[in-house]
Amino acid sequence: MSTGDGVAGRWGGVDIHFGEEGGRLTYGSYLRLEQLLDQQRLESDPPAHDELLFITIHQVYELWFKQVLHELTASRDAMLSGELWLAEHLLRRVHTIERTLTQQIDILETMTPQDFGEFRHRLSPASGFQSVQYREIEFLSGAKDPSFVKRFRGLSDAEKDRLGQRLADPTLWDAFLAVLEKAGFATDSEDAVRDALRKVAGDRAHYAAVWELAEALLQHDELAAAWRARHVVMVERMIGTKPGTGGSSGAGYLRSRLDLRYYPLLWDLRSSL
Repeated sequence: MSTGDGVAGRWGGVDIHFGEEGGRLTYGSYLRLEQLLDQQRLESDPPAHDELLFITIHQVYELWFKQVLHELTASRDAMLSGELWLAEHLLRRVHTIERTLTQQIDILETMTPQDFGEFRHRLSPASGFQSVQYREIEFLSGAKDPSFVKRFRGLSDAEKDRLGQRLADPTLWDAFLAVLEKAGFATDSEDAVRDALRKVAGDRAHYAAVWELAEALLQHDELAAAWRARHVVMVERMIGTKPGTGGSSGAGYLRSRLDLRYYPLLWDLRSSL
């Protein structure tokens, strides 16, 4: 039964009303679903069945990257302002997202190499290597690489500005060093930081918040490494040793990134505990 303000009905003996507020905001309009669901444009002709899956997965990745950047930036700022509980809480949320990112590869692997081959040639010269948000995550996490900005000519001015800002801004590690300094430790050299970390690890009762924050950073580092490792195996399964669509060496390049660590001093600490 419809009314002037919306739609009403009975489901399971319960009165349900839709649009009581005049329909100014709906689920679809709030989430911009009409625009969102119109963004999966296939390049293959005739349309390859699995191209929709490929586009959807990568668009979802970019949405999660946006959320990760939101949380990591807020976590860094919380460390700089001394709100250690908040910084750790936000990092724990990032961990859950990162596990989701890795699990999504299972969905992508339901696509066979033959299915991917139906439309892969249409992707060139686009490549996941060009994900600006992923580079922002690396820069913010501590792995700043100015050469990335110089190598890619396809970046828009807005993307160059974003990456330039990330290169200039403090990293999560910079913020953690500020936390150590506020706790009374010297951080003017790697040896001083190593000594501080050993003292924090040896007196967790006194430095509980600092220790847990260090562990949360290490977890972020580990989960990022797990995603890279899972990703390269998926690429090898999908295209073998073929070069990437963007001109990179494909799996070879990805394997060269497997040893990347955002926080080597936190890993080194394990050897002295």
